[in-house]
Amino acid sequence: MLNEIKTENIMFLDIETVPLYPVYKDVPDELRLLWDEKSSHFRAEERTPEQLYERAGIYAEFGKIVCISVGYITGNPDVKIRIRSYYGHDEKKILESFFELVRKHFSGKDNYLCAHNGKEFDFPFICRRAMINRLEIPAVLNIQGKKSWEVKHLDTMELWKFGDYKHYTSLKLLTAVFGIPSPKDDISGDQVSGVYYKEKNLKRIAVYCEKDVLAVAQLLLCYKNMPIMSADKIDFCASEELM
Repeated sequence: MLNEIKTENIMFLDIETVPLYPVYKDVPDELRLLWDEKSSHFRAEERTPEQLYERAGIYAEFGKIVCISVGYITGNPDVKIRIRSYYGHDEKKILESFFELVRKHFSGKDNYLCAHNGKEFDFPFICRRAMINRLEIPAVLNIQGKKSWEVKHLDTMELWKFGDYKHYTSLKLLTAVFGIPSPKDDISGDQVSGVYYKEKNLKRIAVYCEKDVLAVAQLLLCYKNMPIMSADKIDFCASEELM
């Protein structure tokens, strides 16, 4: 089935998220109590909700999107991958700009979205934050009521599992296995919140996110037994900072 999907019909994406508030003490009382309850399900007895608040960004109820990077492969005659980002402080504007791109260019019946661990994280996080921001979810993202074969989502981690549901494999490991240049040469996911709130370096986060998109695209090409993109075929387009 994978080999039947044309690469130019796929939008590759990655998101970066942070907690809604810089530190635990800034969280409003009601939401702080709800975080205390939420974190009790996965924290060790010796850890406090405050100590685990840095993880709040991975939950859509307690976090927000600060960057969405996308990539798409152009067709003949000049095959390239084009990558761009929507990033900033205004999550609603980030989602609106991303949705506009999806609806305009990737809403056809043959279009797919692809991310690493996207089915568990990126796709549902985007949809949940869209609902919170009172935005209509594009059809390709909204899977409610759809049959499994109607869902146009590709997940490079799920594809690697081959039905092994207990197995997690990071994008960094798979890029190493397939000989793809590593996307992680600056920051790691657990540092994004600090870069956002302390350094206030949104561009650095966008660059980090774009490297993940490139890695996902290269990985899918490997899955399809196709050559990866050489450096001269990678086009980092002008990204859009949305304040």
